[in-house]
Amino acid sequence: MVGPIERLIAGFRAFHARYYEQRPERMQELAARGQSPDVMLIACSDARVDPALLLGSEPGELFMVRNIANLIPPYGPDHGLHGTSASIEYAVRDLGVRHIIVLGHSACGGIEALRAAMSGKPDAREFMAAWTNIAADACTCDVDGVIPSQQQLELEAIRISLRNLETFPWVVERIEAGVLDARGWWVDLDDGRLCEVSKDSETLRDIVAGTEVRHVAH
Repeated sequence: MVGPIERLIAGFRAFHARYYEQRPERMQELAARGQSPDVMLIACSDARVDPALLLGSEPGELFMVRNIANLIPPYGPDHGLHGTSASIEYAVRDLGVRHIIVLGHSACGGIEALRAAMSGKPDAREFMAAWTNIAADACTCDVDGVIPSQQQLELEAIRISLRNLETFPWVVERIEAGVLDARGWWVDLDDGRLCEVSKDSETLRDIVAGTEVRHVAH
């Protein structure tokens, strides 16, 4: 039986055959001239939503950061460790990306953990709660004390991340200059749909079909 490490090594062999033996020009160019991607993608670390596989991207096309629940913290330069913010800074200020996409998905474990925490369930993890608290404003109860559904939280967390992105002054500067845009996408793992999430409304649009989605929460 082939183990997980052996499968990874076999995968690299296939990558090597494709990009170094059959089509070496692309990797040679990237190695010699460096990267110049047009798109930055901020995605969840979830193993089911590998953006390169989902979107069929080639080497050098996506500048990517992945974290729990595809969250963007608000702008806050200090002496702390800011991996996601540093990646955004490099992508925007050094690479000059023209598009930033926040890519969320259904059945997100990070959002599930946030929802559980906001419901009062104890959490023994050391780092998760502080991180997912970035999206805590998505988890407000209604007048009856009911916490939003998992899907509602996933979509609102994307909107919060997009709003947080606009707290970075050099991001806003480029958006206002028309050289950068930001958008939210959400992948429905059950139905295999890629949806556009509006930052300022609850509209959800199926990108492939071009139609509004009236989705029943899972």
